[in-house]
Amino acid sequence: MQRVVYALDLKDDPALIADYEAWHRADNIWPSVVESLKVSGIEELEIYRTEVQAWERLMWVFQQPLPWAAPGQKWIAMQRIFALTEVMNTRRS
Repeated sequence: MQRVVYALDLKDDPALIADYEAWHRADNIWPSVVESLKVSGIEELEIYRTEVQAWERLMWVFQQPLPWAAPGQKWIAMQRIFALTEVMNTRRS
């Protein structure tokens, strides 16, 4: 299964962020949205939220972009090419 990760920025408004999180609780998500995801072939979906920009600025004190990053690019997606557990599971079969 292919795993794709996306990021976006929520508006910096604590009330809106709380509402956004409330809409995504398992007991609050619209059944039609869940069904639409299933029909689209999406087998797994997770939503994460990062912290406020003050945290990002603080962490940037310790971080730096990779040498091959595009200007302004902080994170670069990695492609996994090896997993020991997969090798071990294949050899057990």
